[in-house]
Amino acid sequence: MSSPATRWFADLHTHSRASFDSLASPEALLSTAAKRGLTHLAITDHDRIDGAVQAKAIAATGATPVTVIVGEEIKTADGDLVALFLDEAVPPGLSADETIAAVRGQGGLIGIPHPFDQYRGSLLKDARAERLVGLVDWVETHNARVMLGNGNQKAAELAHAHDRPGIAVSDAHSAFEVGVAYTAFDRDPSTAEGLLAALPTAELVMGRASIYVRLWTPIAKLVQRSRGNGRVPPADRPSSGPSSDQSLPVGR
Repeated sequence: MSSPATRWFADLHTHSRASFDSLASPEALLSTAAKRGLTHLAITDHDRIDGAVQAKAIAATGATPVTVIVGEEIKTADGDLVALFLDEAVPPGLSADETIAAVRGQGGLIGIPHPFDQYRGSLLKDARAERLVGLVDWVETHNARVMLGNGNQKAAELAHAHDRPGIAVSDAHSAFEVGVAYTAFDRDPSTAEGLLAALPTAELVMGRASIYVRLWTPIAKLVQRSRGNGRVPPADRPSSGPSSDQSLPVGR
């Protein structure tokens, strides 16, 4: 085991107010991540990357010691996937195979989030999709927002059966959820190559979000809908640039 000074701590699935179901600012996410000792934070908003791009720009100023990974939770025609190390948003509505190809085309990595959560767009509700496990880089074997049932246990069994690494994530939709679950690495996960090399020996820290946090999500959806920030439709994805009509609101 590496010493603490040579370890990295990453929450690889979080959401900012760029998502239709979160009100968390990039600044608040980064502040909480730093306070809780995380070295890396992936912001993986639903079907867009502008929140993550803004967070990365903040980190680049030296305002935080946390390294930001630009990611996206993508609603495919077959269920959700999470991609990291993106330069451009991948549009929702593609098949899982097309989505994986689009992420690979950018040099990104891809994983399966909450594969057996009965309340969300989980990829493996259909057993036929199990073939996709061999095409991804990791499976979320512990998602802190899986509240009911044995979804995390089934995810861990799936990853083991297919020899895929597992990770633990908060799936934070609010700042105070960041880091309640995370993954520790003995290699620097700052690049796609580094994370891929670090995954096989990852250590999972498996906390859980409060059920009261989940009750906040419907309120966030209502507020975002009033702001005109709904779910990105398949044929209308925003760009990551500041000129987009759906770019991240400032100061809210």
